Amino acid sequence: MPAAFLVVAGAYLIGSVSFAVVVSRAFGLPDPHDYGSGNPGATNVLRTGHKAAALLTLAGDGAKGWLAVFAAQWIAARAGMPEWVVPAAALAVFLGHLFPVFHGFRGGKGVATAAGVVFALYWPLGLALLVVWATMAWGFKISSLAALTAALLLPLGGFFVFGNSTTAWALVPIAALLFWRHRANIRQLVAGRERTIGR
Repeated sequence: MPAAFLVVAGAYLIGSVSFAVVVSRAFGLPDPHDYGSGNPGATNVLRTGHKAAALLTLAGDGAKGWLAVFAAQWIAARAGMPEWVVPAAALAVFLGHLFPVFHGFRGGKGVATAAGVVFALYWPLGLALLVVWATMAWGFKISSLAALTAALLLPLGGFFVFGNSTTAWALVPIAALLFWRHRANIRQLVAGRERTIGR
């Protein structure tokens, strides 16, 4: 049992690496907390005009979500750990991104990390949600609207794929937290003042 908690703690630490901050430092860009939306994520990094940095941020935040869950699956299967370990690790890496211990608990909104988590759990579901996100982003040019649409469908897809399982239920707080982290964006959307992609 202690080993299971170590796996979950490790997932949180992986999630706590904010690639927006790491990549910005590497490229000599300002701290993403200090401009735009103040959110350490790919969309805000893109506001610097540095597309490569934004792409690396997106890839890094997504990859850490995938890595944490994949590692938990691999270890749990070989060590005979309880069923709850993998969904707990999925939630932990997401919480690490939102509240990173390495960056003063000032994290991002979690869209890319959540995507990485879903791809590791069941890649067809991740691909379906990615198509939804891309369609909304291309059609409306509003990143937050695309993210919120995918977040709304996430738990529905989870219960469809995994049934009434611990894994499906783990996706519910992830979706709820995505909405909570986008609460300012929701207010802007309602007021018709939300920033468009690249603005």
